[in-house]
Amino acid sequence: MNLPYTVIFEKRTADYPKWLPAVTSLLSVIVAFIISGIVLKIIGGDPLRVLKFFFTATFGSWAVFSDTMVKATPLIMVGLACAVAFKMKLWNIGAEGQFYMGAFFSSLVVLVPMVNLETTPKFIVIALMMIMGMIGGAIWGFIPGYLKAKYQVNEIIITLMLNYIALYWNNFWIFDKWSDAGFQMTPQFEKIAWLPRLSDLAKEYKAFSGITLHLGVVFGIIAAIIIWWILERSHWGYEIKLIGDNPQAARYAGLNITKNLILVMMLSGALAGLAGMSEISGVVHRLQEKISPGYGFTGIIVAWLAKLNPFAVIIVSILFGALIVAGREIQPSGLSNLLQGIILFMVISSDVLLRYKIRLVRLEQEA
Repeated sequence: MNLPYTVIFEKRTADYPKWLPAVTSLLSVIVAFIISGIVLKIIGGDPLRVLKFFFTATFGSWAVFSDTMVKATPLIMVGLACAVAFKMKLWNIGAEGQFYMGAFFSSLVVLVPMVNLETTPKFIVIALMMIMGMIGGAIWGFIPGYLKAKYQVNEIIITLMLNYIALYWNNFWIFDKWSDAGFQMTPQFEKIAWLPRLSDLAKEYKAFSGITLHLGVVFGIIAAIIIWWILERSHWGYEIKLIGDNPQAARYAGLNITKNLILVMMLSGALAGLAGMSEISGVVHRLQEKISPGYGFTGIIVAWLAKLNPFAVIIVSILFGALIVAGREIQPSGLSNLLQGIILFMVISSDVLLRYKIRLVRLEQEA
């Protein structure tokens, strides 16, 4: 008589090779594209034609690639924000709200204004906007960090709820106090508050004509280098990883878990806030209702697909920047979001397979 089987997940005891996570991430993306192609075929589309359009519309020329990099820029900083929190096993789902608060605080420099915009040098205005944006995001990271550290309040719930508070806080100002002639946006910022673009140099260098890439991408690359150094080369990075991997051992070693937890959430929020500043100063040039197509939530996928590696975050952000750019043109319009969802599912699945073995076990026959 054949006895039934059950599936069990057995934790792997041996460490897997260092190259394996990168390979599984790549395979996850490939499988996600294949599954999306199958879905597209079922609904009557042409997968190969869509795939070709995807690459030509996002990487086909320097001009379209610059558009991809513009969309990748906030994702780099938001992906880093999620990665540094996840490294400590803090599930920051509030990068979207921190992004919006960073945008709001940096807007204060122009809309209050905090300096004389006619006489203050441009680099000081931009630097002040960066600082204010990071402060806004850090405050929005401090709240769940403090509640988690002091009262063990679930950070997932708090950060998720704070997203909506940040969104409606912004809406209060742009629908009323700062509304531009009744529209859901503020007046356009003075050009002194705009991040420089390569297209600004088109008069001197014709090759830069139509290149929309702005200084924000430099912020993202520098942030990735700093976060890598913190996590891999600094004593604080060692503490972050130790607390994330084994809180009991960290406490026994005398580490201040409360302080580190709050600081990490504030750093995470500051990075997302810097992304908000970069978007309004480099792209939108005003504070308005929909300045994010979901950067904060996409950053979660970016961080996981990059396996929390700061430099991999840059590469993955470019891929998702391409998805956002292509998603504006690809029909059906929901295909881009579908692909993002499938990628997230595949990444989580691959992560489970990295940590656990799947075994079929024969159930014992009852007496």
